[in-house]
Amino acid sequence: MRNNLEIYDEVAGQWWSDDIRWVRTLKNLVPGRLKWFDRHIDWRGLDVLDLGCAGGFMAEALNDRGANVTGIDPAAQAIDAARSHATASGKSIRYDVGAGENLPYYIGHFDAVVCVDVLEHVDDLTKVLAEVERVLKPGGTFLFDTIHRNPISRLGIITIAENILLLLPKGTHDPELFIKPRELRVAIENATLVPGPITGLGPRGINRRGDLVFGPLPLQSVIYLGLARKPKGP
Repeated sequence: MRNNLEIYDEVAGQWWSDDIRWVRTLKNLVPGRLKWFDRHIDWRGLDVLDLGCAGGFMAEALNDRGANVTGIDPAAQAIDAARSHATASGKSIRYDVGAGENLPYYIGHFDAVVCVDVLEHVDDLTKVLAEVERVLKPGGTFLFDTIHRNPISRLGIITIAENILLLLPKGTHDPELFIKPRELRVAIENATLVPGPITGLGPRGINRRGDLVFGPLPLQSVIYLGLARKPKGP
């Protein structure tokens, strides 16, 4: 089975335990993403949606930066884990169960939408981007990462990360759902958002536990980060 999203509920009870290597990998990706995102946005006081939040790694990091965070994900057990950890940590984060194709928020609700490790999994990219545009305030920012569709990314993500190194469970991704940057740019423009810069994201070293640490890279052939903005209007 490819694009298996049940894995997030299956490990929900251990999401914050650091016992599962691939979950630690997801956690380790957050600082690398924010190293680039932080250059483009000041989170303090912003209403931010973490779209596809899973167990809450990014949501809590954004909360620590002073954002008012809402997280949403279709994995109900992962959302329960996120809520429990936020409560235990004294963090005020709203978590909802739902999908990106039908967000339960009003027009112009958020200053920013963050969507990482998500776009290559969704059922309908066009609908998701339309919903992102709808819930953003005029002038709001959409920040994302996703996976390039090419032989290099298939080798890196499927063959090496899933099948050899077991950095991700086998079947996590369907390489046919990976998205070329030019395809995503067109989809973003069709959603009446204005594309901004993109950069690569990848391994930058190994920590004491032997896990990869990540950061921005010039190479965009596997994972790439980017942003778009909603026009301010007249």
